[in-house]
Amino acid sequence: MSASEPFSKAEKHELLNSMSIDDKRSSGPVSPKATAPIFHSKHGKTSFSAYDAVKLDIPSHSGTPWGRKKGGAEDRGTRGSLLNTGREACMDRKDPNDECEEEPSTLVTVTAAESIQECKNKLKQIVEEYFLTGNISQATASLRDLASPTYDYYFVKKLISMALDRHDGEKENAAALLSSIHADVIDPQQMLKGYERLVESADSLSTSIPDALEILALFVARAIADGILPRSSLQNIVKSLPEGAKGHDVISLADKLYLSPPFHADIVERRWGRPTRTIDEHMKNKISALLNEYLENKDKIEACRCIRELNVPFFHHEIVERILILVMKNRKLESLLLTLLKEATDEGLITSSEVLKGFTRLAGAIDDLADIVHAREVFAHLVSTAIEDGYLTSPYTIILQCSKPDEDRTKDMVTEMDQISLFKQKVTAIIQEYFLSDDISEVIRSLEELSSPHLNAVFVKRVVTLAMDRKNREKEMASVLLSSLCGKVISSEDVAKSFVNMLETAEDTALDIPDAANELAFFLARTVVDAILVPVHLDEIKEQLKPDSLGTDVVNSARSLLAARHAGERILRCWGGGSGWVMDDVKEKIVRLLEEFEAVGDVTEACRCIREIDMSFFHHEVVKKALVMAMEKQNDNLLDLLHECSDQGLITVDQMTKGFKRVADSIDDLVLDIPNAKEKFMQYVQKAKSYGWFNQDWPM
Repeated sequence: MSASEPFSKAEKHELLNSMSIDDKRSSGPVSPKATAPIFHSKHGKTSFSAYDAVKLDIPSHSGTPWGRKKGGAEDRGTRGSLLNTGREACMDRKDPNDECEEEPSTLVTVTAAESIQECKNKLKQIVEEYFLTGNISQATASLRDLASPTYDYYFVKKLISMALDRHDGEKENAAALLSSIHADVIDPQQMLKGYERLVESADSLSTSIPDALEILALFVARAIADGILPRSSLQNIVKSLPEGAKGHDVISLADKLYLSPPFHADIVERRWGRPTRTIDEHMKNKISALLNEYLENKDKIEACRCIRELNVPFFHHEIVERILILVMKNRKLESLLLTLLKEATDEGLITSSEVLKGFTRLAGAIDDLADIVHAREVFAHLVSTAIEDGYLTSPYTIILQCSKPDEDRTKDMVTEMDQISLFKQKVTAIIQEYFLSDDISEVIRSLEELSSPHLNAVFVKRVVTLAMDRKNREKEMASVLLSSLCGKVISSEDVAKSFVNMLETAEDTALDIPDAANELAFFLARTVVDAILVPVHLDEIKEQLKPDSLGTDVVNSARSLLAARHAGERILRCWGGGSGWVMDDVKEKIVRLLEEFEAVGDVTEACRCIREIDMSFFHHEVVKKALVMAMEKQNDNLLDLLHECSDQGLITVDQMTKGFKRVADSIDDLVLDIPNAKEKFMQYVQKAKSYGWFNQDWPM
């Protein structure tokens, strides 16, 4: 397949559908009770009472420093004391820049940063770099960074199709890469789909590559020999092919020519020579030998030493798979062998990803274990035991789906498990990895894979409690993470609910963390500064706590922090983070860059300035001020800048939507100065819909 080969209609439709992720937000307030008098705006949007609304100096998220702060407090970068000025702050409800209202954010979508062609180019680049370097780790990392699991199948197809007309070394490296990333990076169903699409394209490939059918058959046979595909999948692939397709010849060659002869696995694996990182039958024999020796002497320490001496951590899934098969064949060995597996995982000798890969590979080949009585039932039992013992902590639904046991029995088994306890184990690993990597996108992807939005409050609580017992760096990272996830993965209600749970047990937390009350007060105040919660949430949280409890004192302390002079700046930098700019400075810089663009018309320079601000969470202000300026100056060229920012992925869909909504909320005030503001705004909304800046179903 050439690099310029277009997508088929079905593939294009599937990829386009995968580029939008609906935000599953939980609904309903934290508490139905509200003691404060509430204002209602003309648009039916709820505002807050004067004494609930605390106007902050910085209603902001954290960002990267790029300038000096205003003001001259000598205690900058320190927490200071919990101040209470005794003043009631209030907000100007007619000020369109006053943003203490709770954002509705009913529509949040995430779009892919690349077009279909750009995705193809990135995949091609990963494959070409891998063929040059042979570095499996680098290729794996690049594929993870692309973060596009919905079309991982296309990567499989692209890798093999680009290897077809290359030397045997590249073909072997392609097979080795697929063996390495199977079940660890690419889901088995995506892997199978990739091979199905590859076989379906045999007709077109054979026109440009004379021996394409034989090479494709060898790749299919190699996938079965490496445990990537179960042999039973051949019939499924055949069923998907139309009559007369050359894909039938590919499957026939793979089955009869490569998989039927004696010692076919060894023949297939050595057909193209050996890759840089090779595991041959000799290594498998070593694994069998060390397991047999362990069964004789029952020495876990010696067995772990032998595993370490093998020095093949990327092949430890084979150890897991061999242990499981031995247990399935002889149930009397279960306790002894699973004890070794748990010991190896507890020491970190066998990683969780290798454990998952071992289970998943065996699940894919479960149909081939016909000589084992009740293989499915025994395997399901081993999965359950592994999860309960804690060495299988990755999403286990994939494994169960791959093995396809009785659905009712699977549901019963999952129902019996302590889902919350399991969820805590998984998110703890996710958070600990985040503290090491500072990769927010990986956290988002991991939470989406867990698909447990009803447990988001548990995740938020875990983030805060893990950070409280760590250094200021991790505390700042926790606040930035919550700010980034709010509106995309978690909701304000999730955060509020988690704080209720934490404050209810604040006395117990203080026994382990002496400064817990002060830390919780800063975390709670920080959520208001970062616009995750609004001041009225503090009253709702307080109502659900006991009057004389430590949790109530924490809420009072948080309100005192928010009422202090320069509260936003102090709280934003309480752990040494923050952008170093108050929002007035950022807004002023946005106005200047828009005025410069309106005068000069240099789109590239304007985009560079927006990028230099380095506050992507505040890009809705760019949208808002661009729309207002376009109305005031009757200059629609400012929408060209928004169009360019959208095309570059500089301003995301949710930020674009938030900017339009803020203008909609203040449209009645704008009409006082711009008589045709409503008409112009409706024109901008229609244009935005036509450009795809937000979903077509956005209510307007």
